[in-house]
Amino acid sequence: MNIKKDILWRVYLTFFFISVFAVVVVVYMFRIQFVEGHKWRQLADSLSTEYQTIEAVRGNIYASDGSLLATSIPIYDIRFDTRASGLTNKVFNAGIDSLSFLLSLEFKDKTPREYARMIKNARARSERYFLLKRKVTFIQMKQMAKWPLFRLGKYKGGYVAVERTKRQKPFQLLAERTIGYNVEGVAPVGLEGSFNKILAGTSGKRLMQRVSGGVWVPINDENEIEPEVGKDIISTINVNMQDVAEDALYKALVKHKAQFGTVVLMEVETGEIKAIANLTKVMDGVYTEKYNYAIGLSTEPGSTFKLASVIALLEDGYVKPTDSFDTEHGQKRYFDRMMKDAEEGGHGRVSFQHAFELSSNVAISKAVYANYAKQPSKFIDHLEKLHLAKQLGLQVSGEGIPHIKHPKDKDWYGTTLPWTSIGYEVHVTPLQILTLYNAVANSGRMVKPLLVKEIQQTGKVIRNFPVQEISPAICSEKTIKAVRLMMEGVVERGTAKNLKNPYYTLAGKTGTAQIADAKNGYNKVVHQATFCGYFPADKPKYSCIVIINSPSNGVYYGSLVAGPVFREIADQVYSGSIDMHPAVSVQTDKKELLIPVVRPGYKQEVKAVLSRLSISSSVKDSAGSTEWVSGTAHDNSVKLVSKKITDKQVPDVTGMSLKDAVFILENAGLKVMSKGCGRIRSQSLPPGQSLIRGSIIYLNLG
Repeated sequence: MNIKKDILWRVYLTFFFISVFAVVVVVYMFRIQFVEGHKWRQLADSLSTEYQTIEAVRGNIYASDGSLLATSIPIYDIRFDTRASGLTNKVFNAGIDSLSFLLSLEFKDKTPREYARMIKNARARSERYFLLKRKVTFIQMKQMAKWPLFRLGKYKGGYVAVERTKRQKPFQLLAERTIGYNVEGVAPVGLEGSFNKILAGTSGKRLMQRVSGGVWVPINDENEIEPEVGKDIISTINVNMQDVAEDALYKALVKHKAQFGTVVLMEVETGEIKAIANLTKVMDGVYTEKYNYAIGLSTEPGSTFKLASVIALLEDGYVKPTDSFDTEHGQKRYFDRMMKDAEEGGHGRVSFQHAFELSSNVAISKAVYANYAKQPSKFIDHLEKLHLAKQLGLQVSGEGIPHIKHPKDKDWYGTTLPWTSIGYEVHVTPLQILTLYNAVANSGRMVKPLLVKEIQQTGKVIRNFPVQEISPAICSEKTIKAVRLMMEGVVERGTAKNLKNPYYTLAGKTGTAQIADAKNGYNKVVHQATFCGYFPADKPKYSCIVIINSPSNGVYYGSLVAGPVFREIADQVYSGSIDMHPAVSVQTDKKELLIPVVRPGYKQEVKAVLSRLSISSSVKDSAGSTEWVSGTAHDNSVKLVSKKITDKQVPDVTGMSLKDAVFILENAGLKVMSKGCGRIRSQSLPPGQSLIRGSIIYLNLG
């Protein structure tokens, strides 16, 4: 009996504790649900939702004519919500086979059966937002939205398209390095990097929720901040000129098996860069844009630097173009170093102008050394005034640092002055040299090179970049006129006479520099061929520099390697720019100007044309006349004479159009064969010959 009571007591006690625990649980459930519910719901939301950054659509980069150089295009990740509310088994099974077939047909990476199995497995796992395809184009995305299941929408068919953006260059490699890029963790390059803040726009904020699988999906939220689209920049690049420059440079690099090359084409008056090409060898015959040499390469320019020396000498009045200089058999010793001319034996005694035209190292260095050896700072001051000693301050980053020695520097030696005068022991960028030559072409006014001329937002200009003047006059007008004549002489009778043409004039300077190697100095021969100049020489419109480094096909002179590239670019640009062509005056008879040549043709058509031109005409009929006529000018009118065409003789169709000739000949029973285009020049069967129906007549057009 006592045992039974003991057991019951324990059971009651246990039941009591369980009851108390149940009451506590119910109380806590009530408290959590109704008292602290708001707090815990907020905590849950904070763990599964967050505001995420919405990247703004990046602005476009345009060429000067409005062509797209870089743009952002939308790409999509396509996901399938296998737990969509309207996606019942009946709906799913009815459309899965057709959907799998279309996926396979569009992307060609899996069979329809593999796609069906993959989607069914995802549905079996109740997977939300299952990834079907990455990097889908806008057109593909729109097509997929019409496919079975997907056309039911997000909630009934599970179709989810997550948009991203991708940067694309429609012209691909064209001006690739100048357009550049802006990639996180990598130093910015070109316009994309330098104008990143303007192009990037302002990011927005969107409330996102994380669902199963770790996928974030957007939630409708009234506090969402829309991103502000990036602004567009309008560059100075001309697509056609850029294409010409890159093509000409590429062909020269391949021909001469060079290491790299650069070309810059600039508008003289404004400094706008119309073309800038930089190509580097990656393997034999293959070149790509890896580095912007035009902007970043700071190296010894060689003989193109002689222009600065000549300007200094002329400006100080130390020499005149007509002064005579002895080139001393092509050699001149300065202390322990020997200065040599490219022409072995020298050029004898020549004028200072001809010495420049022939690019005599001896003559130029003698003139500089004789006048500045005791006052070298005065010569260096001239170089600094020509803005060769400091950066140009371009609109893009990566500009090379120039270096010109000063007499106070520790590495200034007795030979520094003569070698500096011919472009050695100095470092400048190609764009600095071009800017100097452009100033000479621009009557002494030096302007800063320009790559971007406008910033636009939704088609409206919000900022423009006007011409920036570096110096109103780099030297006197007299000096400018003298050096322009000297540069024209380089092409007329100097080192670049192979570039001369009968249609327009060129002016410039060749350069063939032996570049010092960082480790081996000048012991390892590395040549750099250059030509810098402008055209047309009488009314300069464009300036251009061409540099080709390490030509290794046996030819390395600037006139033979870089010069032809300059000439090809100039030819193409000149032929396509009517405003550069001189006006043509033709002296001719007044009647010929008023009365056109009338070719044989159908009478009514000829008369109709003459009537529209307000030219009177009269018709003279003859025996056997037809509706076909030929015409001759007479005073201020045209006399039309009917052509005689019979069924028994071969008609005369010379001078006619092919359409009219075929009509006449085939009506006469002849079979026509033609060659060429234009008007009928000759016919195989002579006019007036007896006609045999079915015969073949050959017509030559021209």
